[in-house]
Amino acid sequence: MTPDRSRVLNVLFHLPNFIRLYWRLLRDRRVSVWPKALLVGALGYVVLPFDLIPDVIPFVGEVDDVVIFLAAARWFLAWCPPAVVREHAAAIDGGRQTAWQ
Repeated sequence: MTPDRSRVLNVLFHLPNFIRLYWRLLRDRRVSVWPKALLVGALGYVVLPFDLIPDVIPFVGEVDDVVIFLAAARWFLAWCPPAVVREHAAAIDGGRQTAWQ
């Protein structure tokens, strides 16, 4: 198995934990409003019917939504206080090593 494929499978396997982590961080008062606004704005962009690149353009129209949301999700974690992220990750994982540490 290639390293890229292995990484994708690892992320998919841990997806429920990532969702729990993002939800906990969104509700945590120690996280600033700006990272939260970024993530909610990206989710709104994906859900709402208007796009920068219309979905009628084959492949590119669908991929832009995914790229924007994944970039926002990555920046959200980067902009959250690292200690808070580690605290929530440890609570979710029960102290085991996680994919995001």
